[in-house]
Amino acid sequence: DQIVDALAGHPEDVVVTKRNWGAFYATNLDLQLRRRGVTQIVLTGVATSFGVESTARAAHEHGYHVTLATDAMTDLSAEGHANSVERIFPRLGETGTTAEILELLQA
Repeated sequence: DQIVDALAGHPEDVVVTKRNWGAFYATNLDLQLRRRGVTQIVLTGVATSFGVESTARAAHEHGYHVTLATDAMTDLSAEGHANSVERIFPRLGETGTTAEILELLQA
């Protein structure tokens, strides 16, 4: 649970320690986002059908606009990843590749 120096970021960064599958459960993430007026989030992750999906569901329930970078996530199984990307994520928000998302942000 220690952030390595190479990933430490900046002093003004907000650190949210996630202890469950979803990043909203039992954390102050929603509070930190709302304080800053955030309405749109982009999700990536290492467990598509667990952590990313749980966080995407909670973000949607909290009223955030959700974007999922499907090429910046992976799962323990290809089937689990595919199910989340093809069946679940389109119901929770927008999906796209990292390149597509970055292109939209620059526009």
